[in-house]
Amino acid sequence: MHRFVIPCLGALLVALFAVTSQEVGAQAGGSVITLDPAFQRIAPAGATIEKLAGHFQLIEGPIWDPAGFLLFSDIPANVIKKWTPDGKVTTFRKPSGNSAGLTLDRQGRLIACEVGTRRVSRTEKDGTVVTLADRYNGKRLNGPDDVVVRSDGSIYFTEQSADTGIEVQELPFSGVFRLSPDGKLTLLADDFESPNGLAFSPDEKTLYIANSYRRQIRAFDVSADGTLANGRVFATLIAGPYSDGMKLDVEGNLYCAVGPDGVEVFDPSGKRLGMIKQPEPGVTNVGWGDADGKALYITALTSLYRIRLNIPGNR
Repeated sequence: MHRFVIPCLGALLVALFAVTSQEVGAQAGGSVITLDPAFQRIAPAGATIEKLAGHFQLIEGPIWDPAGFLLFSDIPANVIKKWTPDGKVTTFRKPSGNSAGLTLDRQGRLIACEVGTRRVSRTEKDGTVVTLADRYNGKRLNGPDDVVVRSDGSIYFTEQSADTGIEVQELPFSGVFRLSPDGKLTLLADDFESPNGLAFSPDEKTLYIANSYRRQIRAFDVSADGTLANGRVFATLIAGPYSDGMKLDVEGNLYCAVGPDGVEVFDPSGKRLGMIKQPEPGVTNVGWGDADGKALYITALTSLYRIRLNIPGNR
């Protein structure tokens, strides 16, 4: 919990990055900023940023359930919340292990990165919570942060910075891991200063990972055995002190939560197209939702937002 709270609160002290741009829609201080004409295909004229709910402590990990609702973590509150289109917010699971990143597996079960309990868990359909991974080579994980599931059922997750807030640190690095369907945990990378959000390209041949405090997004080729190769810098952010959660749309455009400012959007070549600038600082993550997959849900420090876009998300 502490490792995630500290950077988000620190972001509140950072001045917003100024960009000369075209605003195509705004609400309550938020705006859609076009940096390249190609962005107009993504963000329709008049697109607005809706505030859906507020008064949380620090929210993260928005994930849409096909049953028609959104789940997200409130990390310090130790709870996973459920938002429904009628505007109601209820408790889905408490305690949550101070969960951060969330996703669904191929059976629709909730996978959670539990910062407080230092494990990756799965919530079964009957509500039972089971541990999927909490140790690597017999040593406790530092605290899983964000997670994504590949179509073969393997789970990829990151750990935040290993040098803050842990009473007993057993792993001397911040890792990127793969948990195979048979339960084998493999370390994929240990050269990140602070790995954070991660997401696959639509064809799953590339895995993108935020190198948080370097303000970078790194890209890796995904090998046939699920391991990573050919690591390179895909993009360096122009806004905010850190890169956070991310998702892609079906055309391979990448949407990355950026520190206090909002969401930076890149095309598959790494070209910066635009920004969704939030009314509230402390943006942590994004997730696709609604029946058509064209709604981008955004978690900020204390509030949940949504913007409708033209291209469906890669879910």
